[in-house]
Amino acid sequence: MPEQRRTRPSTPDKSTRARGTSGDAGQQTITHVGPERAARTACDWLQSFIVHRIESVCAVRRTEQGWCVAVDVLEVARIPDTTSLLATYEVELDESGRPAEYRRVCRYHRGTANH
Repeated sequence: MPEQRRTRPSTPDKSTRARGTSGDAGQQTITHVGPERAARTACDWLQSFIVHRIESVCAVRRTEQGWCVAVDVLEVARIPDTTSLLATYEVELDESGRPAEYRRVCRYHRGTANH
């Protein structure tokens, strides 16, 4: 059976914006990476490197180079759940939304007030 390819719809959705450019190309469509797409991309990419379960995205911020997404990960599940060990990872994405690096910035018990 031949491989089926998915194509994008020809009309721009919320994640794309058409911008006029000067030159022979006329008008080009440039993909706009917003916080939702940055968070989704960061989680998908991080999950390919770590074996632990992603709990949530706790922060998304715009940087000069692109995006920084902070992701909470369950590293050690314990009973009771408040003693489970979690970690926060930061994933850096470049201005076009491609992941560039990640790092673990802290580890904490779920039940701690400040981490």
